[in-house]
Amino acid sequence: MLHEKLTEDIIGAAMAVLNELKPGLDEKLYENALVIELQLRGHTIEQQRQFPVHYRGQFIGKLVPDLIVDGLVIVDPKVVTEFNDTHVAQMLGYLNITGLEVALLLNFKESKLKWKRVVRTQNRTTDDADGSK
Repeated sequence: MLHEKLTEDIIGAAMAVLNELKPGLDEKLYENALVIELQLRGHTIEQQRQFPVHYRGQFIGKLVPDLIVDGLVIVDPKVVTEFNDTHVAQMLGYLNITGLEVALLLNFKESKLKWKRVVRTQNRTTDDADGSK
């Protein structure tokens, strides 16, 4: 599995954040706490990095993923009832624009962390795996 160790560490960090803050807060609070937790674990974090988006050679706007961990994995904290196709499509778009291959959706809505791993490999994108703990 691509970047398996890193995604496992991100999920572990998210569990630590959820255990301390408890479920149901604003997504931005989990995002900021996750930055702290991941940095404490020795990871490099880019928060709200902007990527220019072009269409037919013309700039049309910016894409701003919540977090990029170690320059390899996009992380998007959510507080939603459940992940849906729109969330996955958003991650696929982010992967396409950034050129990265792995994204993690993290759901802080309930006491058990839920996640969904989305992978892009050689111009192919897949909804790779999901879980809860």
